[in-house]
Amino acid sequence: MRPKAPLPAPEQAPGGERRRVIATVAAIAGLGWRGGAAGAAAAKTHRVVVQGFKYLPEMLVVRRGDTVVWVNDDPMPHTVTATGEFDSRSIAAGKSWRLLAQRAGSYAYICTLHSNMRGSLTIE
Repeated sequence: MRPKAPLPAPEQAPGGERRRVIATVAAIAGLGWRGGAAGAAAAKTHRVVVQGFKYLPEMLVVRRGDTVVWVNDDPMPHTVTATGEFDSRSIAAGKSWRLLAQRAGSYAYICTLHSNMRGSLTIE
């Protein structure tokens, strides 16, 4: 009986074999393997600009785990307030406020200092 040759190191293994070796090591480590497009999408950061007494964009759809940053480009303070859900408090001119999107749902928000300013955030 001939002894089996050892597996090549991952960096030396041919394409498919290399992926199998990496997947095996990841599974053993308890990390789980998700290659290519099948993997979970990376969290993103979305930007909403507060300008001209408007939220731009007024409507935004994000995924759980994403971050939304509201940047106040107006010369006066504003808020981002969804009653009972989130409240930035006063965001000074030139400053920003961020929210980690955690709970799925649709949230209408306003500026409590300027009630004509309205926006909506949907977390999927």
